[in-house]
This record gives sequence, structure tokens and C-alpha cells, in this order.
Amino acid sequence: MRHKNLGRKLSRNSEHRQALLRNMAKALLIHGAIRTTEAKAKELSRFADKLVSLTRTDDVHSRRMAYKILCNHQLVARLFNDIGPNFVGVPGGFTRVVKLGLPRVGDAAPMAIIELTHKPSQPEAKPETKAEAKAEAKAKAKAKPKAAPAKDEAKPEAPEKAPEKAPEKKTRAKAAPKAAPKKESAETETPEAKTE
Repeated sequence: MRHKNLGRKLSRNSEHRQALLRNMAKALLIHGAIRTTEAKAKELSRFADKLVSLTRTDDVHSRRMAYKILCNHQLVARLFNDIGPNFVGVPGGFTRVVKLGLPRVGDAAPMAIIELTHKPSQPEAKPETKAEAKAEAKAKAKAKPKAAPAKDEAKPEAPEKAPEKAPEKKTRAKAAPKAAPKKESAETETPEAKTE
């Protein structure tokens, strides 16, 4: 019997289990929610709650303990600056495990999504739909041409002459194909010229 043996072994030895939980905790802090098996999600919930509870006291010792687990200075900064302030005054329950209805295809393992209960504030929200992305792209495109004529007006007359030369070249190129039919008409005219 497993009396007083807390936690799941997840069919791994202790080193592999610690590495698994660390990597999953990193992914959870980066993405805010991840999809995994129910057993791993429940075990990760305990592990991640301890990490978030370290942010209650924002001191060097707490940051070093978090770094010992995460091994990434940017993640520790995100944990203490972005994620931790969202949970001020919350006594616990920093993560949520939501069971999915369909099992995994390969081995029918029960799946779940684990997520932070309070999402970290994001500096710039990305458009959620393609229509919003297109609208933003059009707005940027409209803003660029407005700025471009203002720059052209400030420049001296020399750049204005260059655009005039370009259309002349195009007209010459267009005139050459028209000249070919005129030669045919010129051939018809030449016999008339001979008659005169």
C-alpha cells in the first residue's frame, strides 16, 4: 500500500518526472493554457500553484527559488511582473483543469486542458479574426500613402523630373507596336504614291 506517498509517478523515474513538470510549467507560463492528459494536468496543477504562490513575496529569495525550477530569467520576470500581480488577494486555486470529452486518438488516454485562472495582461492584442487583420492592414496601407506625398512635396524638383521620363519611355514602347501596323498601311500607300 502507498500510505503517505503523495503525488503521481506518471510511469517515470524521479528525475524524468521533475523534468516533465518543469517543462510543462514553462509551457503553461508562456502560453497560459496547455493540453495534456488528466493525470499530468492534475499533477502540474499542484506544481504550478506552488510557483505562482512564490510571487506573493517579491524578493530575491523567491525569484531565485523560481529560477531554480524554471531555469530562465525571462520566465521568472514574466512570472513575477505579469502573472503574479493578477493573483493578488487570491488565496489559492491559480490553475484550472478542464476535462475534454474526447480521449487521445492513439491510446484513448483521457485528455484535459490546464490553464491559469487569471490571464496575464498582454501589451498588444493581436486580431482574433482574419477580417480584423485585413482591416488593420488596410488602415496601415492608407496611412503610408498619406505620409509618402508629404515627403515628396518636401523634396526638390529633381525627383519630379524622373517620374516624367518614365512615362515617356512607356509611351515610346507603346508607339513601337503601333508603328508596325503603320508600315503595312505605308506599303499600301506607296503604290498610290507610284501612281501619282
